[in-house]
Amino acid sequence: MFKRILVAVDDSDMAAEVIEALGQLDLVPESLVVLTHVISPAESGLGQSADVSQPTGHWQNLESRLEDYCQEVNELFENTVDVLLEIVAGEPATEIIRLAHIHQAELILLGSRGLTGVSRILKGSVSGQVVEEAPCSVFVVKSSPSG
Repeated sequence: MFKRILVAVDDSDMAAEVIEALGQLDLVPESLVVLTHVISPAESGLGQSADVSQPTGHWQNLESRLEDYCQEVNELFENTVDVLLEIVAGEPATEIIRLAHIHQAELILLGSRGLTGVSRILKGSVSGQVVEEAPCSVFVVKSSPSG
């Protein structure tokens, strides 16, 4: 059983599937679930030197969405786990790995965009890099096939 889990979510529908997968895990009471979203430099439009201490409307919307996910996690585990919210700026894979070290995660849970071919080469694979460099086990959730 895992007691410290880092759950990385993004702006896509994949986030709901990642939270659903988290609900399938057998967590002990008082486990720590760190819900995080990484704002990439391209997404923020602010470059690498984004000032994360001053939330903008975009950051506040993300925080609100993460708080909704936090509520969902609490409902899934009947308020028996501790949930921490983290919104950070940087390269997604690098920041996920950094947060895993900081929180001493025993498991990282994240989604896969399912990129293949040229798209994967050009955009890179966050999940692939996390799997290679993480200090712990990684659970990659693949998107459900659409209807």
